[in-house]
Amino acid sequence: MSKQPRKQRRFRYSAPLHVRRKYLSAHLAEELLLKYNRRSFPLAKGDTVKVMRGEFKDHVEKIAKVNLKKSFVEIEGAIMTKADGKKIAKPIHPSNLLITKLNLTDPARRARLERGVPEEVKKEIEKEAKEQLKEIEEEQKRIEEERKIAEEATAEEQKVEETSAEEEVVEVKKEQVKEEKDGKKAVKKTANKKTSAGKTPASKREVQQKKAPKKKTGDNKKVKKEDKENA
Repeated sequence: MSKQPRKQRRFRYSAPLHVRRKYLSAHLAEELLLKYNRRSFPLAKGDTVKVMRGEFKDHVEKIAKVNLKKSFVEIEGAIMTKADGKKIAKPIHPSNLLITKLNLTDPARRARLERGVPEEVKKEIEKEAKEQLKEIEEEQKRIEEERKIAEEATAEEQKVEETSAEEEVVEVKKEQVKEEKDGKKAVKKTANKKTSAGKTPASKREVQQKKAPKKKTGDNKKVKKEDKENA
């Protein structure tokens, strides 16, 4: 491999992911250095790290994401705001980090740590790995319970909304039926008024008949004969 800087930069820029994985290594804290007998170790999601330099100096939190292509990591709580006000995770280079606690849930990672380490340390690694796995299971259960509670709450809200919508529909239908009935009643009233205005009532007709009785034909003839005789 060449020692020219330009070729070193080119190799690092175009390195495959399995090689680039080794570049994402950070120093171990003094306790871990003495325990595992190594100075550095590749970073992984779930490792607890301390920021040594930069804006978030002395910030201790877990790694949320490891980006192999861009060679940086994202840490929980390390957030920056963009010009438009949007909040995103601050990308941090591994050289600015110090590992204070390792994530031992990966068996391949544990096997790598156990190389050249005494049996006591191996037992401690396995014990710590079991504790971490239990913690992860408890967190998953808690997250599932919270998710179920949230789903139940959303389902109840949807039911309430549906019932309120149904009640509104029923009320609208009732109002429409009332309006239709009122309209029919108004039409009937107007029709009755028109008929009553066109026809004379029965009581008036009886009075008219009483006032103007019909004349008898026999009496008229007698009156005419008497008039002729007198003439």
